Amino acid sequence: MRIDIVTIFPQFFDILDLSLLGKARAQGIIDLHVHDLRDATHDRHRAVDDTPYGGGAGMVMKPEPWGETLDAIFEASPVDSPLVVFPSPAGTTFTQPYAHELSRESHIIFGCGRYEGIDQRVFEYAASRARVQLVSLGDYVLNGGEVAVMAMIEAFGRLIPGVVGNPESLVEESHEQGLLEYPSYTKPAVWRDREVPSILLSGHHANIAAWRHEQQVERTQRVRPDLYAAWANEQ
Repeated sequence: MRIDIVTIFPQFFDILDLSLLGKARAQGIIDLHVHDLRDATHDRHRAVDDTPYGGGAGMVMKPEPWGETLDAIFEASPVDSPLVVFPSPAGTTFTQPYAHELSRESHIIFGCGRYEGIDQRVFEYAASRARVQLVSLGDYVLNGGEVAVMAMIEAFGRLIPGVVGNPESLVEESHEQGLLEYPSYTKPAVWRDREVPSILLSGHHANIAAWRHEQQVERTQRVRPDLYAAWANEQ
């Protein structure tokens, strides 16, 4: 998979050289390109923003640097219609099923907005060259798109075949079956007078599986009644 990221803070994504995603890059599973939007400016201040038409607080990212940067990425794309994702509080909510969808893409371009956002014409132009989606992490506002892009790459990157060493570890995670994950334990069996549930020491795999499912249902009903209601309706 090829991933392109457009940002005014390219150093933010140095962290992608670490851990599993760093190994995936080294192995060629993920082909990552980070682009500094300011490289497409042509004034001495390298300005990427200007005052909004119609007035209002804050600044808006100018279309020219975005157009030049996106054009170069489109020309280098390995596919005819890559997916362009802009983090935005006005977008659809990011979910685990959507992470699975992203993991099956061949080329994703992320556009990290700042200030009061990006000139609307950038989205319209991008949609004339590719598929465009605005995506939100949740009902809150961040200073920019970098944190959201990092979260999305972490979420879908680990779903790409070959990134996680043991694919079975992905199956029972939170949100994979509409439920939250069950609690986990490891050695020692007793720690500070707190014991591991005896069922996990029994060696009876069917009973352990049933207990874990019960824990998932109980935790989801208690912590995320919205998820529980959706799951219960499908049973």
